[in-house]
Amino acid sequence: QLWHAIVGPESPAAFHTMSPPAGGEGQPMKAVVTWLRHAWIVLLVAGIVVALDQWTKGIVRANVPKYEAIPVLGRWFMWEHVENHGAAFGLLQGGGAIFVSVAILVSIAILIYVRTIPANQVLIRVLLGMQMGGALGNNVFDRVRQGYVTDFIKMGIPDRYYWPNYNIADTGIVCGVIGLAIYVIYEDIVAARRAKSTATAAMSGA
Repeated sequence: QLWHAIVGPESPAAFHTMSPPAGGEGQPMKAVVTWLRHAWIVLLVAGIVVALDQWTKGIVRANVPKYEAIPVLGRWFMWEHVENHGAAFGLLQGGGAIFVSVAILVSIAILIYVRTIPANQVLIRVLLGMQMGGALGNNVFDRVRQGYVTDFIKMGIPDRYYWPNYNIADTGIVCGVIGLAIYVIYEDIVAARRAKSTATAAMSGA
């Protein structure tokens, strides 16, 4: 059932040039190809985020001692290798198993939802890929392998306030969520203005 939810039913219109073997053989492959046409951008972006996230964390684990701050832009921006047993930015400590489950569920939901996104909505796919890559990078690759998330980016105002340490995966999640929210709000504003313009034109022509 999960497989059918992700790849969905076959799309004959998308494959009208193909002739399936007798007996319905090849139908699952057609469904997979159709789904990949919708999902490849999400998968690509998620893969890039995971790769960058794990690469930078590997460098930090090998070269930066834990809990030692290394200035990059003075004390405004530093590398500081810490263990995070909570959620993004150190929140909700001790919920590792829950975070892994949520990350997997979110990824499955994205892979199901992507089938419904119009083909021209590339930005939405990119933003969803960022969220998915961030969720997998932190909550599957890190937590499953080592039991915690490696955070290393530290920034803030010296002697006043520092934002909780974070990493590339956190950045992907936050930018993806904020970007998607801005996009949805923008689309709503455009749709409202278009509807108002249409209504005004109709009243003028009456």
